[in-house]
Amino acid sequence: MNRTYEIMFIVRPDVEEAELDKLIEGFSANVTNGGGEIKSVEKMGRRRLAYTVRKFNDGFYVLLNVAAAGSLITEIERRLRVSEQVIKFITVRMDEEEKRLAKVKAIRDTKVKRSAQPIAAPVQAPAAAPDADSAKSETEEEKKPVAAAPVEHVTSDAPPETVSTAV
Repeated sequence: MNRTYEIMFIVRPDVEEAELDKLIEGFSANVTNGGGEIKSVEKMGRRRLAYTVRKFNDGFYVLLNVAAAGSLITEIERRLRVSEQVIKFITVRMDEEEKRLAKVKAIRDTKVKRSAQPIAAPVQAPAAAPDADSAKSETEEEKKPVAAAPVEHVTSDAPPETVSTAV
């Protein structure tokens, strides 16, 4: 049964570009000869390593997306381990992750976003007004300004910072 894997490996920085391409072609040939399929090859270029690996501080990163059987992946890992140009590698099985992401996406699609829902206008209760004249007088009273209450100032012998005003 074929599964999806990501194989990332780091190649020594002193390897020439032609040798790097030859190395990638060799691993790709191993996968296709073993019954697997190369989905994509991404050369990420020369990058700095997070820590020193086999006395190298940088290396060429290569990412292979592969659909293959588990036994073929163990063989590829064995070849990566014994290759002198490869200083570090990691293999991650991606099919379970893809299933999990598809499940999460399906759950999110079933839920309705609040931002997509129309905003309901607030319901106002009808005002009980016995006649129109009293409603007009109420609105006119509401428009009248309210007189401000006078503020008393208290004088004291204390310094001005501690004087408070009574309202």
